[in-house]
Amino acid sequence: MTDHAPTEAFPTERRQDMARRVRFESDMRGVPLHLEVRRGSYARRLKPVFDAVVALAALIVLSPLLVIVAIAIKLDDRGPVFFIQRRTGYLGHRFRLFKFRTMVVDAEALKAKLRAHNIHAPDSPDFKLANDPRVTRVGRILRKTSIDELPNLWNVVRGDMALVGPRPTSFDASTYRMPHLPRLAAKPGLTGLWQVSGRANIDFDERAELDMRYIRSLSAKQDLHLIVRTINAVKKGDGAC
Repeated sequence: MTDHAPTEAFPTERRQDMARRVRFESDMRGVPLHLEVRRGSYARRLKPVFDAVVALAALIVLSPLLVIVAIAIKLDDRGPVFFIQRRTGYLGHRFRLFKFRTMVVDAEALKAKLRAHNIHAPDSPDFKLANDPRVTRVGRILRKTSIDELPNLWNVVRGDMALVGPRPTSFDASTYRMPHLPRLAAKPGLTGLWQVSGRANIDFDERAELDMRYIRSLSAKQDLHLIVRTINAVKKGDGAC
């Protein structure tokens, strides 16, 4: 799934201190910033270590599959194996996200021509097509099985992401509406509450609400529960894009 920024954006002066804006809006809406709590906690102490160890172990175990996928992508159209894109993470900070490439090389250039077919509302920040013609043959399989997102595990090892959290958007936080900002109060995740509640089939407003609900009740028990639900959703191909 690719994303598109909404037409409404913050004035220039509001873009200069996005972290402060996220903190303010989070406080206004009762969304805690767990990573800024000084005392020891699951979110600040245990979760980062657990996520990094599990992600690294998963990369090692899945390395044969990753090599096979890389070869398949290369043989399909000779293009790059990975799709690297700037994404929005914790407190609005931007980072490079790694995925297996599932679209033709010039997919971004073709987006403008396909804008009218976006299944979401015209002012939605999400861009998705029912039958995206830019997706390659191998890409359709990778998306259906969510294998295309396995390189995200490297982002977890690097500390850019968590195993569970709000999914990072490609559009900058300066284009978020103010009620959306509290979803940036936690590290973005490989999976999250919105993925197991409809995934690509829900709009961004609902997605932000689910993300904030997740952050408010963040716990080890909830994370483990969402990981199990994600595995089941992937097996069913539910909402895969």
